[in-house]
Amino acid sequence: MRAFLPLIALASPLALAACGDPAPTYIDQAWVRLSPNKETPSAGYFVAHGGDAGTALRGVLTDYALKVEMHESMSENGMMSMKPLDSVDIPAKSTVAFAPGGKHLMLWGVNDTAISRGKMTLTFLLANGDRLLVDAIIQKPGASAAAKPDEHKDH
Repeated sequence: MRAFLPLIALASPLALAACGDPAPTYIDQAWVRLSPNKETPSAGYFVAHGGDAGTALRGVLTDYALKVEMHESMSENGMMSMKPLDSVDIPAKSTVAFAPGGKHLMLWGVNDTAISRGKMTLTFLLANGDRLLVDAIIQKPGASAAAKPDEHKDH
């Protein structure tokens, strides 16, 4: 028992120091709605959670699609339109949802391997230099909304 006491004494300051680390930005609830037509882009959605410090989402990459862009849908004079986004602010201690009818990803040429696996890994590039790897569930055309990831599951 005495041999373990020095190890505990050494480990305790390290554990306490970790408690003071700032909360990081993270992303969850990622999913992709496949387009029924392979020639048109699929749409990607997720929720970004700001940590103790604000940052911005500068882009999204994946090995499972030919191209990924961030876009925002909006209504102007009763007409729906879409514009590309170069960057999206993620304020400290807040959430930014990429959801149907608003901000979203457009993914061209989703890979058949990802489709058969039912998920694809997305790499989120943040202005603070972080790269967040997140698995997005793939919802096939015609699937019910219930196929989206459970918003309450543990991560």
